[in-house]
Amino acid sequence: MKRKVRDLNLQDKILTNDKTSNNELFNSDKKPMRLQLYMARCGIASRRASEKIILDGRVCVNGETIWELGTKVDSQTDEVTVDGKKIYLEQTMRYVLLNKPEGYVCSLSDEKGRPVASDLLKEAFKERLYNVGRLDMYSSGLLIFTNDGEFAKKITHPSSQIEKEYLVQTSLPIPEDLPQKFKKGIRIDGVFYKARSADLEMKHRIRVTLIEGKNREIRRVLEYFNIGIKKLERVRIGTVATNGLQAGEFRELSKTEVQTLLSLCEGNM
Repeated sequence: MKRKVRDLNLQDKILTNDKTSNNELFNSDKKPMRLQLYMARCGIASRRASEKIILDGRVCVNGETIWELGTKVDSQTDEVTVDGKKIYLEQTMRYVLLNKPEGYVCSLSDEKGRPVASDLLKEAFKERLYNVGRLDMYSSGLLIFTNDGEFAKKITHPSSQIEKEYLVQTSLPIPEDLPQKFKKGIRIDGVFYKARSADLEMKHRIRVTLIEGKNREIRRVLEYFNIGIKKLERVRIGTVATNGLQAGEFRELSKTEVQTLLSLCEGNM
């Protein structure tokens, strides 16, 4: 599939006109910081994911393998390596919105050789970007990529309650009572699924808004009613919507968009 970039030059103009850039949203503290925070600011992974990397014995500070999460490092004097490679604080924080096509997996690499969503960004960005949240291989729609671990942590934290809106096309008619049941909550195989909103737009189309984002939630609920999905697309994350962004296209979020998403998180935490 041909990779597409949606007018990054225009987006650069928008950022230039802002009084401050996205990079100033999370200035790196020059004081000693916890190792997992340092890794997050280096764009390795979110702080939580960085903790697992540390516990797996993959991180060294000044040549010594670190196993404790409380370890602090000084970005000016300490050498930190992950899997033997030295890491550095990112100079530019990136916040990229991708309209993921179907058939791409949300991972930095795939052992089965399947197309990886992050590869769609590699030609445009030199930074190591990773996805904030996931969409399954057969779903399409909006994904945010970043190298800012603190941003990723806030957006994905359960208490953030960021709304994610989906448009679903089905193979069979959707029962009229399904939206109400989904909003009230349905327990399937011991897991409770509940939508913030669910609206039947046509017999074969439903619009669903979630805040929890449990694994394959919409698919599991529709499968419970023996309804197959023809297309599942995420069309909104918080206040950020598709707005003409075609499958395979991407753009950088503006400073205002990033700040608004963070404000939504802080308002719910």
